[in-house]
Amino acid sequence: MPGSRIVAMGHHQPDHVVTNDDLARTIDTSDEWIRRRTGIVTRRIAREETVTDLAAAAAGKALAAAGVDPADVGLVQVATCSAIDRCPSIAAQVAGRLGIPAAAAFDVNNACAGFCTVLATADHAIRAGAARHALVIGAEKMSDITDWTDRSTCVLLGDGAGAAVLSADATEHVGPVVWGSDPAQGNAVRILGDWHPSFAQDGQTVFRWATTTLAPLARQACERAGIAPRDLGAIVTHQANLRIIEAIAAQLDVPDVLVATDVVESGNTSAASIPIALSKLLTRNEIQPGTRALLFGFGGGLSWAGQVVTCP
Repeated sequence: MPGSRIVAMGHHQPDHVVTNDDLARTIDTSDEWIRRRTGIVTRRIAREETVTDLAAAAAGKALAAAGVDPADVGLVQVATCSAIDRCPSIAAQVAGRLGIPAAAAFDVNNACAGFCTVLATADHAIRAGAARHALVIGAEKMSDITDWTDRSTCVLLGDGAGAAVLSADATEHVGPVVWGSDPAQGNAVRILGDWHPSFAQDGQTVFRWATTTLAPLARQACERAGIAPRDLGAIVTHQANLRIIEAIAAQLDVPDVLVATDVVESGNTSAASIPIALSKLLTRNEIQPGTRALLFGFGGGLSWAGQVVTCP
């Protein structure tokens, strides 16, 4: 049974940058308040671009970097919780734009754990022989579902997309997934299903859950991949809040491991946050090809998914 590997990545973010000071002009907040509680300084907000636009831009970059013929892509998956249209799926629209003719194409909504979820399911599909090449994307336009009068949530969110191309490989480069959920606390993060959805969360519940529950699960993903957290080259968690990222890293005891903190400049982009952060690290040569990185997503559901990957 073959494994799979990430052969290339790409990301795309809107040009429009919104600073904390910009938000302070319209709501009761300040740059100091936002930085102290979240670590966020800026976020990118899409104007005319849709979720599909963001996803297709990131996916096109990843596919071009991979050098894979679109006709050879057998699976396209988009992780998103902010798609307004129910049908056709964002994945199907992306496949059409990129000239991918006959791939299985569908969306997955596992909120902020979505990218690691589609990465795992694509890996499973390749191992099962259902595809040789897969395109997996995390894409969010969180600004579409943001209540811009709620200072507890609007300061957190941003827009963007990241993508990866997976290909079959004789060895295992995408490690076993650790995934699950805590549905008893599922209402702690909500995007209610009316025609004008808006993001809401019980911030203290989510913070307490993330800082007390997730580190052992992240460690378990490392154990399944046969590597100790200290021996990783990088850790890329969901970019929810800098304080949560710092707490997880502290509990993993990884003082010499690079920990992604793209949340500072991008905000919380939900399912897009991990691929955006990882793609940026690779683009900036902050991690080298062959680096083993822990990817770990968590969020609404309350759900989690994570795995160790070898970077392209």
